[in-house]
Amino acid sequence: MTVELQSALTKNMEAAAAKAGLVLASAGAGTDFHGAPTAVFELSVPSAAGRTLKLELSEGFDFSKPELLPEMTAHLVTAAKRLSNPRPECYVTLGGLPLAFGKFQWPFHRSTSGADTYIVHGEMRLADGGPETLFAKLAASVTVTFAEIVPAMEQPYAESFIYNAVRKTVDFGQLEFIKSGNRQPVFVTTRFYSRWQKKFVFTETNDAERLQYLLSKVYWLSGVLGASKPVWIADPQDAQYLNTTEADLLRMASHEAGEGLMTVDGEFAAATPALMARAEEFKAALDAALNFTKPQFNESMRAGEANM
Repeated sequence: MTVELQSALTKNMEAAAAKAGLVLASAGAGTDFHGAPTAVFELSVPSAAGRTLKLELSEGFDFSKPELLPEMTAHLVTAAKRLSNPRPECYVTLGGLPLAFGKFQWPFHRSTSGADTYIVHGEMRLADGGPETLFAKLAASVTVTFAEIVPAMEQPYAESFIYNAVRKTVDFGQLEFIKSGNRQPVFVTTRFYSRWQKKFVFTETNDAERLQYLLSKVYWLSGVLGASKPVWIADPQDAQYLNTTEADLLRMASHEAGEGLMTVDGEFAAATPALMARAEEFKAALDAALNFTKPQFNESMRAGEANM
């Protein structure tokens, strides 16, 4: 980064971070997939010691423009709240799999295979309280047509729908958790976007499914991974994934608090001993969801009994 550009980016980031309740811990230079220069920022929340948000932007990206600044600000506000989670990099799928996202190489880069797509590489790990040895390397691709929907092909404007597309692909059983292997594709297309409603739509869920999701999230992210510390329930990323609202998620969490399964404080909820007593239920759901991601074989064909 040039000194002038670094100074301008840092000044803009400091201002945007301050509005979101974040502190700029560091600013430096990096490189993208093709070796082009990037700006790398580390942001933190004073109340969340040791937890930081990494934000990597193209060197020439100017998010202070009127059409870009509001969404950047919104991204930082949600990131600040998510940093209050014990494991802010962790999410849960509808099937009950706790995932840890990491090693995403922002920003997007154009495909090197000749396809008319943008690509971002990353990784997810099964975060069930064990050593996290099962993982999937990811290559999320966005079509040029889809990219026209996004204000900018940069991390703050794409991270939410990329993570949700990964979760949805896991729900389809199309990503396998292994101990090694090549990158697995995640195709992000206009099927995840309603042009009529002008919003992302990943999954149609009912109250029962959203309730089970909340219980699973609090069990894994608060109870198992967070030593029963609170996690953010009103996360708009979860609301987008479930095609609901943050208010609806809070409503359901408050109801479960009345049932003694979690405690709710504002927009955060923590696991109770009553919820943790249902460990076998959540572990069974995890096993079923994990098995669904594994290739299934016809045993008669394996034994040579089928006509081919």
